[in-house]
Formats: sequence, structure tokens, C-alpha cells
Amino acid sequence: MKLLEQKIRSNGQVLPGDVLKVDSFLNHQVDPELMSEVGKEFKRHFADAPVTKILTVESSGIAPAVFTGYEFKVPVVFARKHKSVTLKDDMYTSVVYSYTKKVSNHISIARKFLSADDSVLIIDDFLANGQAVEGLIDIINQAGAKLLGVGIVIEKTFQKGRQLLDKRDIPVYSLARIKAFENGQVVFTEEQEKSDGTNVK
Repeated sequence: MKLLEQKIRSNGQVLPGDVLKVDSFLNHQVDPELMSEVGKEFKRHFADAPVTKILTVESSGIAPAVFTGYEFKVPVVFARKHKSVTLKDDMYTSVVYSYTKKVSNHISIARKFLSADDSVLIIDDFLANGQAVEGLIDIINQAGAKLLGVGIVIEKTFQKGRQLLDKRDIPVYSLARIKAFENGQVVFTEEQEKSDGTNVK
């Protein structure tokens, strides 16, 4: 998605530890026009999927998920992060480790918002080591729901997240795919690749 790549180049900041700071348009301040285009692109790609729910994790995934949910005309459910390890009977829970913040978070979704009748599309801001998506998949499995695919705004292809999902034959579509950070600059892959091996320019 060229518009997103241009935004990353102009406003993104590469920090030590392979961290990409995009807080000016994605995960602190949000660019609604860009997120609208993100939602439309996810809808275009997954148009044939019978989506009944969009799932994400608070808080950075909420903006792209909401705009995607608007395009699909389905509810958006976000997993809450809890500092307490106390589990409640009315919640699905999982544990997600954040490599950026170096902490583990217990995430949870109320059982009343996800059931075996749901067909789910996961939308998240980043795919790096895959921990957030793995946590959501765990919750989807607990609910007996069906996972249709994963939409990612920014993917770091040099980290293991995509490999973990590919091994499980989960369709993944990323709007911007980064293959490296070189001298403080973002280097994108030349082509966007679908998990089935075909290419999307």
C-alpha cells in the first residue's frame, strides 16, 4: 500500500532495537484519512470472507480495526490488557509478551462478545514476533470461533511472526512489509506476498 509506505517514510522514526515509531499517525495520534484507506484495503482483500467479528488488542490495533469493521459492517472487539492475573469466569484470557515494552500482559475478551458462531478476522498494527496475534488466536480457539485470516498494517518480515502463522496455514495480508532498517531508514520488500504464494503489487 503505497500511501502507507509514504507515510512511514515521511513520519516514521527508526529507533534502536529494530523499533519503528509511528506514533504520529497510527498508535498515539491517529490519521483518520489514512486509517480509512487501510480499512478499505483490508475489505478489498478479504471481501469474500464471511466475517462476523473483527478482533484486535488494545490499544494500537483499535484504529485500523474500527475502520475495517466499518467497511465490513460488523462489530469490532478488542482484547483488554490486565495487570491483574486474576481470571474471571466470564472472560476468555491469554498471555501476550511485548518485546517492545519487555512485559507480559494478560489479555481478555468477554465471552458474550465472541462465540462458536463467529467467523473472525484479526486486525493489528504490527506483526513482528507474532505474540499478540498468537494470543488472539488462543482466545478464538477457546471460544470455538473460526479464524478467517489476519490483516496487518505493518509487518517486519525479518522477525518470526509471519513464519509462525504460515506454519499454521493462516492467511495473512500485510499492507506494508519491511525487510530491513538500514542507516536509520526503512527498506520495504519489493512486492507484497500473500501467504498462498501469490503476489499482490
